[in-house]
Amino acid sequence: MIPVTLADEPRSFDAHVRKRGANAIQKLIGKSVQGRGRRPKVTYARPEDIPAGKFPTYWTDVRKADGKSALDDLMDKYHQYCAYLAMRIEQATGSPTVDHFVPRERDWQLVYEWSNYRLSAGCVNGAKGTKDVVDPFKVQPGWFELDLDTFYVKRGVSAPPAEHVRIDETLPILNLRQCIAQRGDFITRYRDKKIDLPHLETYAPFIASEYRRQGRLHPGDA
Repeated sequence: MIPVTLADEPRSFDAHVRKRGANAIQKLIGKSVQGRGRRPKVTYARPEDIPAGKFPTYWTDVRKADGKSALDDLMDKYHQYCAYLAMRIEQATGSPTVDHFVPRERDWQLVYEWSNYRLSAGCVNGAKGTKDVVDPFKVQPGWFELDLDTFYVKRGVSAPPAEHVRIDETLPILNLRQCIAQRGDFITRYRDKKIDLPHLETYAPFIASEYRRQGRLHPGDA
């Protein structure tokens, strides 16, 4: 993982996601609200009682105005990088998802908030679930290191003790079989000079930064 900066909220987000989500929550607790749409068959006493799977997924709904969704906005704003893996998610062959950093099960008030969304590869999002992991928006350089021979991510020697538990909870997610294989492909191709440093920096910036930190760049690479 490498630091990620929160991107500006898209102008369409409030109307297309936040306000629609607020209306949906009101309906789910049996409140009468303006607007069209069927009433839910089952309602709940409080927003806290709404199961995670019952929140409408407005973050993936396509807007009529431009044919995009909040997920598309995340892909644009974060240049297609998975917030956890720091590797590029391809439009056609990847599996980009919206990760609610604070899970829907824990805080209904953040279900439709841009600041709670992290662009995530599908396998990572599924493995994260409700685990208490390191926030990509708060991670600092040196908290994670990469073994360039085994392709495994490990806790960095400079990681603060207060973050050790979260880091150790995050590592199994970063070291999923698919993730190790993807890193291995980049590392092997760079090692064998089948890709150059600019390519590595574009598609896998965490790996590039670790090559640089460990002094293992090819001669002539800056």
